[in-house]
Amino acid sequence: LPGLHVLGIAFALEVSVGKTNTVMSLNNSDVLLPCTFTTCIGFQDLIFTWYFNSTEMIYQGKIKSKASEPILVRSNPRVEFVGSTTGKDNNISIVLKNVEFSDAGKYTCDVKNPKEKNAQHNATIFLTVVQKMVETDNTVTLIIVGIVGGLIGLLILFMLIKRVVLFIIKKTQDGKKECLVSSSGNDNTENGLAGSKAEQKAPAKA
Repeated sequence: LPGLHVLGIAFALEVSVGKTNTVMSLNNSDVLLPCTFTTCIGFQDLIFTWYFNSTEMIYQGKIKSKASEPILVRSNPRVEFVGSTTGKDNNISIVLKNVEFSDAGKYTCDVKNPKEKNAQHNATIFLTVVQKMVETDNTVTLIIVGIVGGLIGLLILFMLIKRVVLFIIKKTQDGKKECLVSSSGNDNTENGLAGSKAEQKAPAKA
């Protein structure tokens, strides 16, 4: 069916910037902007483009086939291509050099594959530029983790004590049962107890 064919094409090309779409960089440093793509039917004359804030093109490359590396089409002087498409991953990552505060924003990695009827997909990564990296104070987190760990430890200890106490009680009850069984098994026929055989003997004949 035509609809299923279109759906198959739509999901054939996928673009990814990794597990997280946020990157933090120091001012005046270089930063890696990662991007990879996958396609289930291969590619030919594939075009990939990096955009800053959706409109400004900062890098564009063309890949003839899986056997060839990308060819530069257009680039910003401060952008360097660091990926490779002849290996296992189709890596089209770039490095932005001498990052400035004005570079903070949205970076979009856009891929178009003519072999898939120009199927086009993209992924976005957000760059934050800071003057210095601030160490996160984990004191509160460590306190919370310590309290939670302590509570869990106490709970486990309580459960162990409970099991030991229940075990001891069970053993004690089992011992009492044994005593009751042994005492109820005594032959009371010679004791003048109610229901004994001594009382049930027939009276002597006159």
